[in-house]
Amino acid sequence: MDRIDAHQHYWKLDRGDYAWLTPEYGPLYRDFLPQDLRPYLDSCGISKTIVVQAAPTVEETEFLLKLADNHPSIAGVVGWLNLESDDFPAKLQRMSRHPKFVGIRPMLQDLPQDDWILRRQVVDNVAIIVEQEIPMDILVFPRHLPYISRLLQMFPKLHGVIDHLAKPPIHARVLEPWRSLIAEIAEYPSVMCKLSGMVTEADHENWKPSDLRPYVEHVLSVFGPDRVMFGSDWPVCTAVADYETVYQTLQDLLPKDLSHEKWDLIFGGNAARFYGIE
Repeated sequence: MDRIDAHQHYWKLDRGDYAWLTPEYGPLYRDFLPQDLRPYLDSCGISKTIVVQAAPTVEETEFLLKLADNHPSIAGVVGWLNLESDDFPAKLQRMSRHPKFVGIRPMLQDLPQDDWILRRQVVDNVAIIVEQEIPMDILVFPRHLPYISRLLQMFPKLHGVIDHLAKPPIHARVLEPWRSLIAEIAEYPSVMCKLSGMVTEADHENWKPSDLRPYVEHVLSVFGPDRVMFGSDWPVCTAVADYETVYQTLQDLLPKDLSHEKWDLIFGGNAARFYGIE
């Protein structure tokens, strides 16, 4: 079974649509492309990745799909489409023709309205992706989870995955209300969770693996090893830790008695099943 990194990014600054990415991000403010990631994938024995959008534009999704055409390591692209647009169905149909288009991600964490996902036009378009069983990455903070729960009440079969554990406040070592809210989301069997993006939610200067442990253990307890997947969040993670450290830290935090079969699911099998990767 292929090892799959279920969450990483590529970007090229001169494309000009990464509004969030400014010089203040220091080492992240440069191009990151497949040739930059290749040595780390080889080092960790990872053969495939899921590349996730980093800009809220169709043009960036098309850029990522072109990369996927030329780089076999890209197993799939999670792109962006405007869920509040009348032409969403037509654009979704066009994107879906590409064999490596595997899902969409609205950038909910960046929107001014925490309940944006419940707007009428958005809900109508979510109904389309539910009907077509198209995966949706859910990029949120804990405060958004009550609205995601309401969405799941409407669409209990939504093929969704929570990115970055919903970004709990690891730096503050606070569990509630995140712990209760994420447990409610886990009650829906069609939803998974990515064990990704944790180091960037921890204390950047003084983090240690034990800071992450309560969050990993809770997600494993409520979702189970059949519904979680490893994601590096590279290159964003490199602001805090290198690729190999992120990969090894998760391995060290997993239960010592985890079977080889469950380990394979977390590091590839679940992502392949969720995104429909052959």
